[in-house]
Amino acid sequence: MAGRVPSLLVLLLVFPSSCLAFRSPLSVFKRFKETTRPLSNECLGTTRPVIPIDSSDFALDIRMPGVTPKQSDTYFCMSMRLPVDEEAFVIDFKPRASMDTVHHMLLFGCNMPSSTGSYWFCDEGTCTDKANILYAWARNAPPTRLPKGVGFRVGGATGSKYFVLQVHYGDISAFRDNHNDCSGVSLHLTRLPQPLIAGMYLLMSVDTVIPAGEKVVNSDISCHYKNYPMHVFAYRVHTHHLGKVVSGYRVRNGQWTLIGRQSPQLPQAFYPVEHPVDVSFGDILAARCVFTGEGRTEATHIGGTSSDEMCNLYIMYYMEAKHAVSFMTCTQNVAPDMFRTIPPEANIPIPVKSDMVMMHEHHKETEYKDKIPLLQQPKREEEEVLDQGDFYSLLSKLLGEREDVVHVHKYNPTEKAESESDLVAEIANVVQKKDLGRSDAREGAEHERGDAILVRDRIHKFHRLVSTLRPPESRVFSLQQPPSGEGTWEPEHTGDFHMEEALDWPGVYLLPGQVSGVALDPKNNLVIFHRGDRIWAGNSFDSKFVYQQRGLGPIEEDTILVIDPNNAAVLQSSGKNLFYLPHGLSIDKDGNYWVTDVALHQVFKLDPNNKEGPILILGKSMQPGSDQNHFCQPTDVAVDPGTGAIYVSDGYCNSRIVQFSPSGKFITQWGEESSGSSPQPGQFSVPHSLALVPHLDQLCVADRENGRIQCFKTDTKEFVREIKHSSFGRNVFAISYIPGLLFAVNGKPHFGNQEPIQGFVMNFSNGEIIDVFRPVRKHFDMPHDIVASEDGTVYIGDADTNTVWKFTLTEKMEHRSVKKAGIEVQEIKDSEHKLETSSGRVLGRFRGKGSKGLNLGNFFASRKGYSRKGFDRLSTEGSDQEKEDDGSESEEEYSAPLPAPVPSS
Repeated sequence: MAGRVPSLLVLLLVFPSSCLAFRSPLSVFKRFKETTRPLSNECLGTTRPVIPIDSSDFALDIRMPGVTPKQSDTYFCMSMRLPVDEEAFVIDFKPRASMDTVHHMLLFGCNMPSSTGSYWFCDEGTCTDKANILYAWARNAPPTRLPKGVGFRVGGATGSKYFVLQVHYGDISAFRDNHNDCSGVSLHLTRLPQPLIAGMYLLMSVDTVIPAGEKVVNSDISCHYKNYPMHVFAYRVHTHHLGKVVSGYRVRNGQWTLIGRQSPQLPQAFYPVEHPVDVSFGDILAARCVFTGEGRTEATHIGGTSSDEMCNLYIMYYMEAKHAVSFMTCTQNVAPDMFRTIPPEANIPIPVKSDMVMMHEHHKETEYKDKIPLLQQPKREEEEVLDQGDFYSLLSKLLGEREDVVHVHKYNPTEKAESESDLVAEIANVVQKKDLGRSDAREGAEHERGDAILVRDRIHKFHRLVSTLRPPESRVFSLQQPPSGEGTWEPEHTGDFHMEEALDWPGVYLLPGQVSGVALDPKNNLVIFHRGDRIWAGNSFDSKFVYQQRGLGPIEEDTILVIDPNNAAVLQSSGKNLFYLPHGLSIDKDGNYWVTDVALHQVFKLDPNNKEGPILILGKSMQPGSDQNHFCQPTDVAVDPGTGAIYVSDGYCNSRIVQFSPSGKFITQWGEESSGSSPQPGQFSVPHSLALVPHLDQLCVADRENGRIQCFKTDTKEFVREIKHSSFGRNVFAISYIPGLLFAVNGKPHFGNQEPIQGFVMNFSNGEIIDVFRPVRKHFDMPHDIVASEDGTVYIGDADTNTVWKFTLTEKMEHRSVKKAGIEVQEIKDSEHKLETSSGRVLGRFRGKGSKGLNLGNFFASRKGYSRKGFDRLSTEGSDQEKEDDGSESEEEYSAPLPAPVPSS
């Protein structure tokens, strides 16, 4: 039914001109509002395919129109005409898909799609003319980031007139409920000329055959480059299930320079190159895919279905506009002998954690497993610890993989390494791609059994050198109780962990409005407070803090979303027609929501199960003030679980903390505005976030513009201490407390400051920073609120990227050299890792990509985000404002930067 797409090969295209003119993004929206095809009710958020951003920029939402594939390996295509008839530039992409339903997506540009229907089977064709590929996605990949001043050229005299989206639905088991799918991609386009034009170079194998049962199969591609210089800034690898590693290189005068290397079983993003790579006339571009045929009963060929294989390396580059070529391909191997000198790293599979691999071919793999008698050996204790079952993976860890090397961190001195020379020989065999013992894969089960035993024995030899996981009984927290009679005590944290983004959590793609607050309800569900279609801009308030957009009425959509913490499904929503400009959110022990609205200058208590409206309101609507009955842009609320006391941080134009009784009666207030460069205790400059420490009777305040955290006694309001670190920079936006730990996020650095935007984990007992973390998918721009659960899960909401991230706590693998028994693993420059003994070098050098080794578990958490700022609705936090040194206020406006001038050649 779906058929197989004949080929993914697409060619460079010259586009004819068009006669229609572009007036403004608003007029484009009005024109498309009448012609947009109807979408399924299940496809929320896709009814506005053209979204104006400002006078020069707009967004396109390209989605499947509510389709339900009925057969696995279905390829559906749909098209959208570019609403701009003059030249425009795509400067950002955001995928709107999950690998639970979609195997991969491709976005093409062309002049005429193969069909004019709302969607069609892609075996009917993609475009009637030649198409060029603009974007590729698979496996929950994060967004692609283009460098400043770089864009894909569309429209005008030479660019595409249509976008064609191809979506491959591999395994349709997710569609058993017959729901409609609206997967796709959102684009950010600008009419501002870009000095550098982006393009795609595709290296693709078309004739690789993977024999059944073959342990290692290499697929090599190489072509001479014969064009103007191009500058590589990102790459993406793609295979199906059998691919272990894909590596790409520029070869110049016999020297191999790494472009990129990645496991295709990880999220298939366009990863940024670690070091800039230029490609000039006469260079050779080369790629190698490493496959295994183990587990297959028939030979596997290159093809379009999930039971076939692919060997693709996408290289994203830019060229000077006057020489730009938008698409180039390589499907040959013009220099096969050259691969004898390929760096050894290209032959070593990258280990992938089991929770990172999300299978998309369940029906196929089940079929294969039914056909193959697998050898099931009981696991020894060592194998349970390693939990890899793969000699290649262990070798890869021992040698070190770019940044994700796992160093030796545990060694049992009572077990001497047996036959070190044998171990070295085994390593050499793997590097040289020799089989691990089975001379003929087809000689029967006895050889398979012998091979499995051989691999198992070698695993044990490796285990005597390195253990890659702690015993399961190891605990993260070390609770130290005080001597009897000394009252309350605070858990002391060892810091032996790291926060990492949960890359399999799809909540980053929810994309509500500006996310102003996050909290956890008693069921541990995530609750998000967002602003819908409203933004806090510089003209939102007058000089007396009176909201100027009251005529718009309250936000007409639900502003409070209850999110499943596991799959990010929206469980419940509320808050429609109540708020004008949401800000803070907290949840008390009874599950009531406490929210603030900076436009209304009010605090609301809401029962999530009561649709009758707020059950308590503090402050006067639309009336800023500083007395007992008024607030001025209140920011957050904290409710004491023991006494029910209500604490309100107030706020942007007041500098105080106000306490109320459980019924809402004013009790007291404290705090004053800070002045000068050395604020005193109890002085605030935008008290922005609150965190209660109930067992210590303390309330901590994120003193945002003073870049510090202040803690006070809740009974006496006495100042207890200040937590301030240089790495905070000038701002601390939000804080959250769980026993023993205080979490925080800072803000965008002021001009001249270098501190990055990141999350912090602090030992509450002494205030020391024990971990910092950042997301992998997208990047922090204005992380506005943070909440932590007692199991160490952390959520951060960003008001500028309209994003919520989930982070989880993992154990930190400490690096220490093993010097007993004469065995040592060291770091050396240029990522050359050596295994040495006291008598000299045992193993030669193996060159990796990174400049130094890091924990495998920390690899993803240390990667920079890939989202280009400026795609989401350009916004300001407005009077989420920074106060300049001269006392004037300026918007925190992070708009898309203008293109950087092209350096003279």
